[in-house]
Amino acid sequence: MSDEKLLQELAKLRQKINYHNYLYNTLDQPEISDFEYDQLFNRLRAIEAEHPELITPDSPTQKIGSHISEKFQKVTHPAPILSLANGFGSQDALAWYERILRLDPRVAQTDFLLEPKLDGLTIVLHYTNGVFSLGATRGDGSVGEDITTNLRTIPSLPLRIPVLTSSKPAPQSIVFRGEVFITKADFLALNAQLEEKGEKTYLNPRNTAAGSLRQLDPSITAARPLKFFLYQVLESSDPLPQTQSGILDYIASFGLPVNPLRWHAKNINEVVRICETEGLNRHNWAYDADGIVIKINDLELSNDLGYVGKDPRGSLAYKYPGEEVETTLLDIQVNVGRTGVLTPLALLEPVNIGGVVVKQATLHNFDFIAEKDLRIGDRVLLKRAGEVIPYIVAALKEKRDGSQKVYVPPTNCPSCGSEVEQAPGEVAWYCVNAACPAQLTRHIENFASRSAMDITGFGEQIVAQLVESGLVKNLPDLYRLTKDQLLTLDKFGDKKAENLLAAIQASKSQSLQRLIIGLGIKGIGEVAARKLAQKYGDLDKISQAGFDELQQLEGIGPNLAESIFEWFKLETNQQVLRELKELGLWPIESTSSSDEDLRLTGLTFVVTGTMEGFTRDGISEFILANGGKVSGSVSSKTSYLVLGADPGSKLEKARQLGVPIISEQELRELTAS
Repeated sequence: MSDEKLLQELAKLRQKINYHNYLYNTLDQPEISDFEYDQLFNRLRAIEAEHPELITPDSPTQKIGSHISEKFQKVTHPAPILSLANGFGSQDALAWYERILRLDPRVAQTDFLLEPKLDGLTIVLHYTNGVFSLGATRGDGSVGEDITTNLRTIPSLPLRIPVLTSSKPAPQSIVFRGEVFITKADFLALNAQLEEKGEKTYLNPRNTAAGSLRQLDPSITAARPLKFFLYQVLESSDPLPQTQSGILDYIASFGLPVNPLRWHAKNINEVVRICETEGLNRHNWAYDADGIVIKINDLELSNDLGYVGKDPRGSLAYKYPGEEVETTLLDIQVNVGRTGVLTPLALLEPVNIGGVVVKQATLHNFDFIAEKDLRIGDRVLLKRAGEVIPYIVAALKEKRDGSQKVYVPPTNCPSCGSEVEQAPGEVAWYCVNAACPAQLTRHIENFASRSAMDITGFGEQIVAQLVESGLVKNLPDLYRLTKDQLLTLDKFGDKKAENLLAAIQASKSQSLQRLIIGLGIKGIGEVAARKLAQKYGDLDKISQAGFDELQQLEGIGPNLAESIFEWFKLETNQQVLRELKELGLWPIESTSSSDEDLRLTGLTFVVTGTMEGFTRDGISEFILANGGKVSGSVSSKTSYLVLGADPGSKLEKARQLGVPIISEQELRELTAS
């Protein structure tokens, strides 16, 4: 290939990859499958490996660097990164309006733009000739820290703008201000993964985002689910729009992420109404936010109003009351999970927080208790953000009277009395007794759960009865239960016993993916279970897979591969598998070498209404098993809406967006060869 053709291919590959990164990470509207994207990326990486002299700083391959910084260099901002004055409630907002109205009568005619006040970390992004050249923290408002390498790892941050070639070219130089954050869902998922691995969990999304950006090793930053929104242009070599709404649209035109949630208010009364209404809705937002920023939409007027100290008069942070309350730590309870992890739980004096009566709070692990110096009897500060589980912020040490007791972690399992152990490099402590009743109870609950074998009527109370009575000592015992045995248990009559036995027998027809989830292998969830089922087809073949082979599967790294390998290597687990096979619980599935062999790969489905041949979970499994994706809401990226009887509002949304609508039978036909 000639040099000219090679350069043309490189430019085309980079443009395509940047475009699809924008669709996927910023708009959440992918046009190609993961496999197709990987093909583009791998081709680019192969060319650059052969011709390293052609690698450019804005190449998509350069987003995740390997250089570990020894320290962060100082960066002087082109303009002050100012804070905002706070207002608490409607009266403060009206008082702010009256003050600026007295300064400039034009305020009476202005409109306002309102944006969520994200609880994240301020960032400053520099682009030179369209290439991302510098990123910094806010610092003291005048001087920040250079975190360029870390910011490059954020998937939604384009290394070159505009992302779309049809857009207006970027200015020669432009500097943006924005906020990096972690969504509430991503934060909970991150902590769940860390807890499952026995690693230290994080306290809140804001601190996690801030700490992630100040890592000396950018590969650590790259592993965190960071997102960002931009909302201000600090400096530009080109003229700028003169309204805040225009600025947001201008930023978005380059393919940079801006918050889609904003409100326009014609006057101060609308401002107050919006702030009060959204105060009730803010817990439904995807991220933590402690208020709404009120901005005069006319930027010329806003600038003319000047400053009070370091606070611009043209904006106000309308803050909501903090959801932190004081209560007493009555005791610390230790629960044993299905993998043997000991997890401490705070038992609290009941307290109302955000309209919910809270009696318990997570304590994460025993290191957390020691770091916070939490003592039984302490008055503590409790926080609840949105729907997140309440957590203790701090002990109020100044209120101690000497009656508080230092907590001593258990050296023995609270369920079976066995000694507990700590794995090297982990913060979690484990009960290593495989016969521990608490582990068995949690293990069976997981096995019978909706995401696993979905055994109807198998609640916590019944599981506890079966374990305590000795009728169930392992998973195969479930399939040996008889009606006479169940009738010996409290509150069991003929009908209840028959229904439970029927549900247990029905579970034998569940998929291999569900059985793998039910086995309770550490770290295995729906995605990994599906990969294993598609690749191997039955449990015997998974048992025979080596560590190196397992970690080559997409989405299964070294830690998860080791977890799978070690689980199948244990003789006690092999005995469980032999017994399940003898009892007729041994699903076998057809295998595929890769996702691209599956008929629904690259397609996203939404299901509405009642199906004839599928349960709701069953149709989702069918789609996933054939390589498709399932979404809970209709959008422009939806490939098909699967329509059943008595559909909901999703049908109308699909019609509005022009999404193809198919029947259950037509879905089956899509997978036919």
